[in-house]
Amino acid sequence: MKKAEYLFKQQQNSLRDPLEVVSASWQKAGIFPESLKYNVSDEFVQLLKKLNITLYVSREYENLLLSLNVTNNVFEQGCFPLPHPSGIAVNKENNSLYVASTRNPNQIIEFSPSDTLGKGRIIAFPSRIKFYSGSFYFHDLAIIKNQLYANSVGQNGIIQIDMNSPKTESLMWWPLCVEKKSGTPDISANHIQLNSIAAGGTFEKSFFTASGCSIGRRKPGHKNYPVNKTGVVISAKTREVIATGLSRPHSAKQYKGRIWLDNSSYGEFGYLEKNKFQVLQNLPGWTRGLCIIDNIAFVGVSRVLPRFADYAPGLKGLKKQRCGIVAVDLKSGYISGSIFWPYGNQIFGIESAKNHSTGVLLYSGINKIPESQKQFYFNYKI
Repeated sequence: MKKAEYLFKQQQNSLRDPLEVVSASWQKAGIFPESLKYNVSDEFVQLLKKLNITLYVSREYENLLLSLNVTNNVFEQGCFPLPHPSGIAVNKENNSLYVASTRNPNQIIEFSPSDTLGKGRIIAFPSRIKFYSGSFYFHDLAIIKNQLYANSVGQNGIIQIDMNSPKTESLMWWPLCVEKKSGTPDISANHIQLNSIAAGGTFEKSFFTASGCSIGRRKPGHKNYPVNKTGVVISAKTREVIATGLSRPHSAKQYKGRIWLDNSSYGEFGYLEKNKFQVLQNLPGWTRGLCIIDNIAFVGVSRVLPRFADYAPGLKGLKKQRCGIVAVDLKSGYISGSIFWPYGNQIFGIESAKNHSTGVLLYSGINKIPESQKQFYFNYKI
């Protein structure tokens, strides 16, 4: 075969899988069958069934987004490859799911519900993607009064995402600690690792966590960046720090008048009481990812990346670290169930939606994919 004919044949056969068009192949994403293996407790399954929810979980360094739910008394795990997914938000008004992807260029991916497969099975499929070139470095996402917000960690502030506009948004909020004398934010580098949004009823009633509250010579990402007890919670209204003494705080949420969060460096989950952190549970790994429903907190735990071991001073003696989700009863503090991925690594976000609203992710595995899943995009109907 002539070289030109050979090349043309390769080109003709390329990018025929819809998954490669909207995201990446499983192989390119570094996802293997072992990545999806899990050990789930009966109590965890019963909780999902009782609460009638689907959980969405981002495993960022594994380029993997998961959905977890119970259908007809059977636990199901859906999956979808995405480049380094982090924050997750669900718009309860239109049942859309939003996921931040932090490989450059950053992306905000919108998943919409579809009943193309029929039989009452709602699928969450990627319907829109917005690209952000530059140093945004998105982490958390939040819906506040039907508006989507993202924290631009690389710019030390918050932007309001408009999926209906092709324009790249600018910062609409930043803490006072990164403000220059000119009254503008210092966006020259990631100075404080502003990494989570505790959404309130309005933006002004929201709060944010950060690993620090000052601009110094050492930056987040540097191995010697100070993290022990330097973390803070910041008020949206005043733009000032309201709580200190945390260590790499993540995943802040507001629930029943309290701010709940993960004190990641110590594997702790707890809440603020008079602006002081109170530990409710110590868990076997780096705590990050949090979703609270009906007094049950779904808390993510992760393995500490070896190159960031200095960022976890409270976990240095913990030999057996795990990757999973632990359900914690907020009233008793007891663990009510769990799921662990033995080959998993790091969890970033956890969010929920009512079953049969936003839907489950399209794929149930990466081997022997059913024909209905392969044909989903060809058969899609509004």
